[in-house]
Amino acid sequence: MKENHIAEKTLLEMIEELYDQFENGTIPGVEISTRTKKNIEYNEKSEVWVYGDQTSMRSAKTVKGAYHLLKMAYSIELLINEHLRQNRGSTLRELYYISENWDIAKFKQQSESDRLIEDLEIVTALQREDFHIRPEEDGATMFGPISITEKTKRGDRPIHCQEDVGESGYQIPFSVDNVKFKDHDAKLVVAIETGGMYARLIENGFDEKYNAILVHLKGQPARSTRRMVKRLSEELSLPVVVFTDGDPWSYRIYASVAYGSIKSAHLSEYLAAPKAVFLGVQPSDIVEYSLSTDKLTDQDIAALKSELTDPRFDTDYWKDQINLQLKLGKKSEQQAFAGKGLDFVTDTYLPDRLSEMGVL
Repeated sequence: MKENHIAEKTLLEMIEELYDQFENGTIPGVEISTRTKKNIEYNEKSEVWVYGDQTSMRSAKTVKGAYHLLKMAYSIELLINEHLRQNRGSTLRELYYISENWDIAKFKQQSESDRLIEDLEIVTALQREDFHIRPEEDGATMFGPISITEKTKRGDRPIHCQEDVGESGYQIPFSVDNVKFKDHDAKLVVAIETGGMYARLIENGFDEKYNAILVHLKGQPARSTRRMVKRLSEELSLPVVVFTDGDPWSYRIYASVAYGSIKSAHLSEYLAAPKAVFLGVQPSDIVEYSLSTDKLTDQDIAALKSELTDPRFDTDYWKDQINLQLKLGKKSEQQAFAGKGLDFVTDTYLPDRLSEMGVL
């Protein structure tokens, strides 16, 4: 496969560069973009947040750095010999367990191996899917008036995402670029944080009444989910709204969909949907609709204050909403609308907000 050849060639070039450093008497090292909010900047062309010029060095000057390079070399050998040359793959979790056989190069915990794969993505400008590394979790789901064709090992599979799926919808595959969009009657995309609210909108027929494609984000969305939302937004020219809980962690879910996440800013141009807008729950909704609330925790307050210094939230809208929430000292969930009746969110809140935003 052509894709396998490109990935193999790129990884081999990395190893050759390290080898040349040894040959030249240079302490080997790999330069990688710093993954912090201070090192993300807005790209006006792609309208997303990407890494800036700040870098850090993974160098054999230290014992920790030397171990990191050793683990990277073992991982690259696995990716080339067992994944790319044999056209096979592993999950992120399996990679961690495979390293149990690597003696001193084994990973201490999965977060370490996950981060190393991210390092390889940044250095090579490829994606983990190019290395045949899959996420462990199942994909999220979507439900709505759109027909697609999914390319599988058993051939192309035509699917209508209302008629040919169960109550929970079409499961988004980890390789979203294997999906081709066919016909659709959609007018908007609603990306929803929680399963309960996603099920509520389906049960109440929101997708049919408003010709909406509903996407369940499943909390912090997986890459495949964000890629699907981006494709729906850009290829079908559909407006995207993101409907989450009203707390700082949910605002970051929205940010990852619309702006790109700090952790994966190297993939923002591939994953982020910059035209996506935040629907709610807004702190102002807590006041306007007298929603049931919980008290902000110390962690919530710290997170909100951190967002005030996050360049992705540097707008008048977000500053006003976050400062209001800090003043209220409260947060609220999507399900809080149920206190006004099971149909309130679909019959009143969503139509009112979408009209106010100019989407309906």
